[in-house]
Amino acid sequence: MSSPYVFKIADQPWEIEAIHRLNHRTFAEEIPQHDAREDGTLVDKFHDENIYAVCLAGDELAGMVALRVQRPFSLDAKIPDLDSHLPPGRRWCEIRLLAVEKKHRGTAVTVGLLKTVTKEGVSRGCDAVVISAATLQLKLYKHMGFVPFGPLVGREGAYYQPMSLSMEQLMAEAPIILQDSLATVPQVEKPVNFLPGPVAIPPQVRDAFQSAPQSHRGHDCIEAVGSLRWQLGHMAGIHYAQIMLGSGTLANEAVGAQILRLDAPGMVISFGEFGERLADQARRLWLPHEHLCLPWGHVPDVNKIAKILDRHPEVRWIWTTHCETSSGAMMDLDALAFLCHDRDIRLAVDAMSTFGVIHCDLSSVWMASAASGKGLAAYPGLAIVFHSDPIDPAPEKLPRYLDLGLYASGDGIPFTQSSNLIFALKISIESTDWWRKYERVRSLHDYIRPQLAALGATFLVPAEKCNPAVLTLPMKPGVNSVGVASQLESAGFLVSARSSYLSDRNWIQICLMGDLTEREAAALLTELERINPWAQT
Repeated sequence: MSSPYVFKIADQPWEIEAIHRLNHRTFAEEIPQHDAREDGTLVDKFHDENIYAVCLAGDELAGMVALRVQRPFSLDAKIPDLDSHLPPGRRWCEIRLLAVEKKHRGTAVTVGLLKTVTKEGVSRGCDAVVISAATLQLKLYKHMGFVPFGPLVGREGAYYQPMSLSMEQLMAEAPIILQDSLATVPQVEKPVNFLPGPVAIPPQVRDAFQSAPQSHRGHDCIEAVGSLRWQLGHMAGIHYAQIMLGSGTLANEAVGAQILRLDAPGMVISFGEFGERLADQARRLWLPHEHLCLPWGHVPDVNKIAKILDRHPEVRWIWTTHCETSSGAMMDLDALAFLCHDRDIRLAVDAMSTFGVIHCDLSSVWMASAASGKGLAAYPGLAIVFHSDPIDPAPEKLPRYLDLGLYASGDGIPFTQSSNLIFALKISIESTDWWRKYERVRSLHDYIRPQLAALGATFLVPAEKCNPAVLTLPMKPGVNSVGVASQLESAGFLVSARSSYLSDRNWIQICLMGDLTEREAAALLTELERINPWAQT
């Protein structure tokens, strides 16, 4: 099948007009290198001396790049004594203004433009090239062999790194590397799941879930539950773990029921949607408590919490979230646990979005809740409750299903249990190298975050204070978060935006809790770069 693209040196008036419009869309609207103009065109200051290689898709301009073979280059005005930074004895040219229409990104357009402009440069006697590389693409340019020199040039939101390369190396290697990049990055099995739940699930876990169901009174199921209770407790560094058939909300209800047994006043600390849900559960259980309601995205200051507790010496328990899933903000659990221990306060935490995502040491808490989905990368449907002390049944105080003592005092299966969910979770626990997973989550976060920032994205929570698996991204005014999520979904990438606590605030979330790879992250970034909802307008 013939290529849909034609590569050539621009020589038609309509091509030149289209170049000015694409130049404006790219370097004034998308990248704020120049001020936007009402007529939607941007004529380069070196236009009369530029040689433009273009890619045509029918009668449309799909992409362009400019070549300059005479001095002064644009870099001469940005870097004094440019030649002192360059190897001597070369005949230099400058390649600039590489721009590809969004719908043609991730295709062969960039490769074809590079081949065309390189061939033109050689035909004009050049044997080395300088460029100004967008900081978002530095890794790729370095991989092609480009050598950085001098300081960054440009302005806020549009910084570039000057780089150089011999023309023979550019002709020999760069198109191959670019073509390899185009071939490997977008080719992932879709849809790719960046949701906070349900998460991407490994094949062996799916296989275990699809096995024939077994009786929850059978030996295999009882043995699996017993093994899981020990494994989960060992992972958390806490003595006891109980497994209930239900969602994470059920786990928190069971924790609230144990708080009710304390018959003492306490405090709920919220800093987002899921902390406020804990406060709602506390109200519904008629727990006597103060509600410390902090702003969404706020990272709690334990020193300030201590001063508040000074004014409330009656507080005997605290219930809060370890990570506020709505924003990614993290409570300093060690500091809060130390504060509670020092004041003889029982600490209960919702660890739904941290357990199985980061090393989650729960040894210093009284009770904690988690679930089989999210970081544990199994199917949702199992509620997990950790507790540091033995629990006896409370038949005079609690409904049967919420009475953790009934789970703790027997084989862990007082009521009907799903063998499919149990075996899937067991396989996930046993087949995962958890320390490697924690490192992978951090690595993916550190890979994705700076590239999102280079696109213009802002983050609700600073990197050092957020859960690395939760990136909450506000949209700019006029850009609808659900619309962005729908665009990504159409391209095969699932991100979170439709929950009311996100859509009401015009936020999207990229979550890294499941079985994800850097290639899948790179494919998402490629698509985000194509649609770029944070681009200047």
